Amino acid sequence: MGKRILAQRKGRGVLGFRSPSHRHIGQVKYRPFKKDEKMFKFKVIDFIHSPGRGAPIAKVKYNDDIKGLWLPPEGVYVGQEFVQSKTGYGQSVEVGNIFPLKKMPLGTLVFNIESTPLDGGKFARASGVSAIVRNKSKNKVELLFRSKKTKWIHESCLATIGVVAGGGRTDKPFLKAGNKFHYVKSKAKKWPVVRGVAMVAASHPYGGGAKQSPHKPTTTSRNAPPGRKVGQIAARRTGHQN
Repeated sequence: MGKRILAQRKGRGVLGFRSPSHRHIGQVKYRPFKKDEKMFKFKVIDFIHSPGRGAPIAKVKYNDDIKGLWLPPEGVYVGQEFVQSKTGYGQSVEVGNIFPLKKMPLGTLVFNIESTPLDGGKFARASGVSAIVRNKSKNKVELLFRSKKTKWIHESCLATIGVVAGGGRTDKPFLKAGNKFHYVKSKAKKWPVVRGVAMVAASHPYGGGAKQSPHKPTTTSRNAPPGRKVGQIAARRTGHQN
Protein backbone atom coordinates (compact mmCIF):
# COMPACT_ATOMS: atom_id res chain seq x y z
CA MET A 1 0.00 0.00 0.00
CA GLY A 2 1.29 3.41 -0.93
CA LYS A 3 0.82 6.73 0.82
CA ARG A 4 -1.91 9.21 0.07
CA ILE A 5 -0.34 11.33 -2.66
CA LEU A 6 -0.50 15.13 -2.80
CA ALA A 7 -3.39 15.21 -5.27
CA GLN A 8 -5.50 13.13 -2.86
CA ARG A 9 -4.65 15.31 0.12
CA LYS A 10 -5.60 18.47 -1.80
CA GLY A 11 -8.98 16.96 -2.62
CA ARG A 12 -9.90 16.71 1.06
CA GLY A 13 -10.03 20.48 1.29
CA VAL A 14 -8.37 20.70 4.71
CA LEU A 15 -7.01 23.95 6.13
CA GLY A 16 -3.57 23.72 4.53
CA PHE A 17 -5.06 23.77 1.03
CA ARG A 18 -7.88 26.28 1.51
CA SER A 19 -7.70 29.85 0.32
CA PRO A 20 -7.40 32.12 3.40
CA SER A 21 -10.58 34.19 3.36
CA HIS A 22 -9.18 36.76 5.81
CA ARG A 23 -6.57 37.76 3.22
CA HIS A 24 -9.18 38.72 0.62
CA ILE A 25 -10.45 42.30 0.82
CA GLY A 26 -13.83 41.46 -0.69
CA GLN A 27 -15.65 40.78 -3.94
CA VAL A 28 -14.70 43.05 -6.81
CA LYS A 29 -17.73 43.22 -9.07
CA TYR A 30 -19.67 45.84 -11.00
CA ARG A 31 -22.34 47.59 -9.00
CA PRO A 32 -25.78 46.45 -10.28
CA PHE A 33 -28.10 49.06 -11.76
CA LYS A 34 -31.27 49.90 -9.90
CA LYS A 35 -34.65 50.06 -11.63
CA ASP A 36 -34.75 52.84 -14.24
CA GLU A 37 -31.07 53.61 -13.56
CA LYS A 38 -28.99 54.05 -16.72
CA MET A 39 -25.70 55.48 -15.45
CA PHE A 40 -23.77 56.57 -12.38
CA LYS A 41 -20.39 58.16 -11.75
CA PHE A 42 -17.77 57.15 -9.22
CA LYS A 43 -14.46 58.55 -7.96
CA VAL A 44 -11.31 56.74 -6.85
CA ILE A 45 -10.58 57.57 -3.20
CA ASP A 46 -7.87 55.03 -2.33
CA PHE A 47 -5.86 52.03 -3.49
CA ILE A 48 -5.76 48.83 -1.42
CA HIS A 49 -3.34 45.91 -1.49
CA SER A 50 -5.16 42.59 -1.55
CA PRO A 51 -2.69 39.76 -0.70
CA GLY A 52 -4.81 37.15 -2.47
CA ARG A 53 -4.66 39.06 -5.77
CA GLY A 54 -1.95 40.12 -8.16
CA ALA A 55 -3.66 43.37 -9.13
CA PRO A 56 -4.26 46.33 -6.79
CA ILE A 57 -7.82 47.15 -5.76
CA ALA A 58 -9.33 50.64 -5.89
CA LYS A 59 -11.75 51.92 -3.28
CA VAL A 60 -14.37 54.07 -5.00
CA LYS A 61 -17.18 56.37 -3.95
CA TYR A 62 -20.30 56.62 -6.11
CA ASN A 63 -22.27 59.80 -6.68
CA ASP A 64 -24.83 58.70 -4.05
CA ASP A 65 -22.04 58.40 -1.42
CA ILE A 66 -22.03 54.57 -1.46
CA LYS A 67 -18.52 53.08 -1.35
CA GLY A 68 -17.36 49.96 -3.13
CA LEU A 69 -14.40 48.09 -4.64
CA TRP A 70 -13.29 48.35 -8.26
CA LEU A 71 -10.66 46.66 -10.41
CA PRO A 72 -8.68 49.63 -11.81
CA PRO A 73 -6.82 49.97 -15.12
CA GLU A 74 -3.25 51.15 -15.55
CA GLY A 75 -2.65 54.88 -15.19
CA VAL A 76 -5.46 55.62 -12.72
CA TYR A 77 -4.86 58.00 -9.81
CA VAL A 78 -6.73 59.01 -6.66
CA GLY A 79 -9.43 61.60 -7.30
CA GLN A 80 -10.10 60.54 -10.89
CA GLU A 81 -13.76 60.11 -11.92
CA PHE A 82 -15.27 57.46 -14.19
CA VAL A 83 -18.66 56.41 -15.53
CA GLN A 84 -20.54 53.12 -15.44
CA SER A 85 -23.23 53.21 -18.10
CA LYS A 86 -25.90 50.68 -18.94
CA THR A 87 -26.19 51.86 -22.55
CA GLY A 88 -23.00 53.83 -23.22
CA TYR A 89 -24.84 56.48 -25.24
CA GLY A 90 -23.46 60.00 -24.95
CA GLN A 91 -20.30 58.90 -23.12
CA SER A 92 -16.72 59.09 -24.35
CA VAL A 93 -14.69 55.93 -24.82
CA GLU A 94 -11.92 56.59 -22.29
CA VAL A 95 -9.74 54.33 -20.15
CA GLY A 96 -11.56 53.36 -16.96
CA ASN A 97 -15.12 53.88 -18.16
CA ILE A 98 -17.47 50.89 -17.97
CA PHE A 99 -19.71 50.28 -21.00
CA PRO A 100 -21.56 47.37 -22.61
CA LEU A 101 -19.55 45.60 -25.28
CA LYS A 102 -21.81 46.83 -28.08
CA LYS A 103 -20.49 50.37 -27.53
CA MET A 104 -16.81 49.37 -27.71
CA PRO A 105 -15.14 50.15 -31.06
CA LEU A 106 -13.25 47.34 -32.77
CA GLY A 107 -9.70 47.07 -31.46
CA THR A 108 -10.52 48.42 -28.00
CA LEU A 109 -8.65 46.87 -25.05
CA VAL A 110 -11.09 45.79 -22.33
CA PHE A 111 -10.96 43.80 -19.08
CA ASN A 112 -13.18 42.53 -16.26
CA ILE A 113 -15.68 41.28 -18.83
CA GLU A 114 -19.03 39.85 -17.83
CA SER A 115 -19.85 36.34 -18.99
CA THR A 116 -23.59 36.98 -18.87
CA PRO A 117 -25.24 40.37 -18.31
CA LEU A 118 -25.18 41.58 -14.68
CA ASP A 119 -22.88 38.83 -13.32
CA GLY A 120 -20.37 41.47 -12.15
CA GLY A 121 -17.33 40.52 -14.27
CA LYS A 122 -15.64 37.17 -14.94
CA PHE A 123 -12.94 37.35 -17.64
CA ALA A 124 -9.55 39.13 -17.96
CA ARG A 125 -9.12 40.16 -14.31
CA ALA A 126 -5.45 39.34 -13.60
CA SER A 127 -2.78 42.04 -13.41
CA GLY A 128 -1.61 43.34 -16.79
CA VAL A 129 -4.29 41.40 -18.69
CA SER A 130 -6.79 42.61 -21.29
CA ALA A 131 -8.84 41.36 -24.24
CA ILE A 132 -9.37 42.92 -27.66
CA VAL A 133 -12.76 43.61 -29.23
CA ARG A 134 -12.34 41.75 -32.49
CA ASN A 135 -15.68 41.38 -34.23
CA LYS A 136 -19.42 42.03 -33.89
CA SER A 137 -22.31 39.99 -35.25
CA LYS A 138 -26.00 40.38 -34.45
CA ASN A 139 -26.19 40.58 -30.64
CA LYS A 140 -22.76 39.03 -29.98
CA VAL A 141 -19.25 40.49 -29.69
CA GLU A 142 -16.08 38.45 -30.34
CA LEU A 143 -13.17 38.97 -27.95
CA LEU A 144 -9.56 37.88 -28.41
CA PHE A 145 -7.95 36.96 -25.08
CA ARG A 146 -4.27 36.84 -24.11
CA SER A 147 -4.33 33.05 -24.45
CA LYS A 148 -5.07 33.59 -28.19
CA LYS A 149 -8.50 32.06 -27.67
CA THR A 150 -11.61 33.86 -28.87
CA LYS A 151 -15.03 33.97 -27.29
CA TRP A 152 -18.39 35.34 -28.39
CA ILE A 153 -20.16 37.23 -25.58
CA HIS A 154 -23.53 38.98 -25.46
CA GLU A 155 -23.35 42.64 -26.45
CA SER A 156 -25.06 43.79 -23.21
CA CYS A 157 -22.25 42.47 -20.99
CA LEU A 158 -20.25 45.19 -19.27
CA ALA A 159 -16.48 45.64 -19.56
CA THR A 160 -13.93 48.23 -18.45
CA ILE A 161 -11.78 50.02 -21.03
CA GLY A 162 -8.02 49.58 -20.62
CA VAL A 163 -5.56 47.08 -19.14
CA VAL A 164 -5.67 45.77 -15.57
CA ALA A 165 -3.22 47.59 -13.29
CA GLY A 166 -0.17 45.80 -11.90
CA GLY A 167 1.26 44.61 -15.21
CA GLY A 168 4.86 43.36 -15.25
CA ARG A 169 4.53 41.92 -11.75
CA THR A 170 5.82 38.52 -12.83
CA ASP A 171 8.90 39.97 -14.57
CA LYS A 172 10.73 40.57 -11.28
CA PRO A 173 12.58 37.46 -10.01
CA PHE A 174 12.00 36.26 -6.46
CA LEU A 175 15.77 35.90 -5.81
CA LYS A 176 15.23 34.23 -2.42
CA ALA A 177 13.20 31.23 -1.32
CA GLY A 178 11.80 33.33 1.53
CA ASN A 179 10.22 35.78 -0.90
CA LYS A 180 8.59 32.92 -2.77
CA PHE A 181 7.39 31.42 0.53
CA HIS A 182 5.50 34.57 1.58
CA TYR A 183 4.08 35.06 -1.92
CA VAL A 184 2.73 31.51 -2.11
CA LYS A 185 1.37 31.61 1.45
CA SER A 186 -1.05 34.39 0.54
CA LYS A 187 -2.30 32.38 -2.46
CA ALA A 188 -2.96 29.16 -0.50
CA LYS A 189 -0.88 27.08 -2.89
CA LYS A 190 1.22 24.07 -1.96
CA TRP A 191 4.89 24.97 -2.12
CA PRO A 192 7.47 23.68 -2.65
CA VAL A 193 6.13 20.94 -4.91
CA VAL A 194 8.34 17.88 -5.26
CA ARG A 195 8.46 16.04 -8.59
CA GLY A 196 6.84 12.65 -8.53
CA VAL A 197 9.86 10.97 -10.13
CA ALA A 198 12.05 12.19 -7.24
CA MET A 199 9.88 10.41 -4.63
CA VAL A 200 10.06 6.87 -3.36
CA ALA A 201 7.71 4.31 -4.87
CA ALA A 202 5.35 4.43 -1.88
CA SER A 203 4.73 8.17 -2.26
CA HIS A 204 3.90 8.47 -5.97
CA PRO A 205 3.09 6.25 -8.97
CA TYR A 206 6.14 7.69 -10.79
CA GLY A 207 8.52 7.23 -7.84
CA GLY A 208 11.22 4.65 -7.23
CA GLY A 209 13.73 3.02 -9.52
CA ALA A 210 17.43 3.55 -10.19
CA LYS A 211 16.76 6.52 -12.47
CA GLN A 212 14.36 9.47 -12.22
CA SER A 213 11.85 8.31 -14.81
CA PRO A 214 8.10 7.66 -14.68
CA HIS A 215 8.73 4.08 -15.91
CA LYS A 216 5.19 4.07 -17.32
CA PRO A 217 3.03 6.18 -19.63
CA THR A 218 2.21 9.61 -18.17
CA THR A 219 -1.24 9.70 -19.77
CA THR A 220 -3.88 8.50 -17.33
CA SER A 221 -7.44 7.34 -17.77
CA ARG A 222 -10.26 9.59 -16.66
CA ASN A 223 -11.58 6.67 -14.61
CA ALA A 224 -8.31 5.92 -12.81
CA PRO A 225 -8.52 5.61 -9.01
CA PRO A 226 -7.43 8.69 -6.99
CA GLY A 227 -4.01 7.31 -6.05
CA ARG A 228 -3.12 6.69 -9.70
CA LYS A 229 -4.74 9.76 -11.27
CA VAL A 230 -1.58 11.76 -11.96
CA GLY A 231 0.13 13.10 -15.06
CA GLN A 232 -1.84 14.08 -18.16
CA ILE A 233 -5.38 13.02 -17.36
CA ALA A 234 -7.53 11.93 -20.32
CA ALA A 235 -5.16 13.67 -22.76
CA ARG A 236 -6.42 13.78 -26.34
CA ARG A 237 -2.89 14.18 -27.63
CA THR A 238 0.60 14.91 -26.25
CA GLY A 239 3.97 16.13 -27.50
CA HIS A 240 4.78 18.99 -29.83
CA GLN A 241 1.93 20.23 -31.98
CA ASN A 242 2.33 22.11 -35.22
